[in-house]
Amino acid sequence: MKKIKITIINSVLAPIISIASLVALAEEISADEFEKKDEMKHPILVQAPMPIEAKEFAGRLENVKVEKSGSTFIFYIGTVDDYPVIVSKTGKGMENTAAATAVAINKYKPSAIINQGTSGGHDPALNVFDIVLGERTVNIGSMKTGDRAEGEGIEAKNWKPMDIMASEGSAGEDPNAEKARYYEADPELLAIANQEKNNHKKGKVVKGTIGSADLWNNEIDRINWLHENYGTSVEEMESASAAMIAKAYEVPFLAIRILSNNKTNQGAYNADTAIANQKYVYKVVREYISTLNNK
Repeated sequence: MKKIKITIINSVLAPIISIASLVALAEEISADEFEKKDEMKHPILVQAPMPIEAKEFAGRLENVKVEKSGSTFIFYIGTVDDYPVIVSKTGKGMENTAAATAVAINKYKPSAIINQGTSGGHDPALNVFDIVLGERTVNIGSMKTGDRAEGEGIEAKNWKPMDIMASEGSAGEDPNAEKARYYEADPELLAIANQEKNNHKKGKVVKGTIGSADLWNNEIDRINWLHENYGTSVEEMESASAAMIAKAYEVPFLAIRILSNNKTNQGAYNADTAIANQKYVYKVVREYISTLNNK
């Protein structure tokens, strides 16, 4: 923001200031005041990995313009109830999502981030179309194997969590590096999302743990092991990496995931879940906007 300093040397020089200069000064001050006012409305960022998980929400935006970053990241910039909202297609996977989150934070300065989309169930009590509000997220792909010599086989159930954020040095130097790191949801976002749970008619809405990794688990025993050891409700490939970047920049974060399938109870895949989740998230965003406008 440009600072304006006017020094009047003496009363003789004062009349020399032209009308044009005063007009320019007034315009500059008005621009500064507008910028200050606009700073009060940092956009809400809604993330989605794939087009099917983004298009329903993006279609609800008003005054939309589209911006791209690189060959993967697309940002639909618009408004909801006259408040700025950006829908970000991040691409699938932890790396894409982390990069898209960092780009969005630096470029758009969001007031909050909601990562949403579909997921696979880990909890047998959850069914297709149920929604999990990510009370916490965790990277279930960051692991450390045991020491086994050639020919001694693979013991995947004995692998330990590896927290890459626990130490700046070797992971072996910090005992906490072998504990799973959980990223807690922003309390206000979580509370608002939970208030809307009765508006989701196709399934129930619960608080839970969302596990993320560049993995697609189809082994029931492996899914059950992750559910037991990490407390996961569902798995997907994005939320934990977005949560990590959001925490680094101190941006409020919440993940909202709907079950598109659940192999633990034979819940078959249903593509319509992506649309249902976006409709729910839209209600959450509108409610969050109303709280921001009342502050």
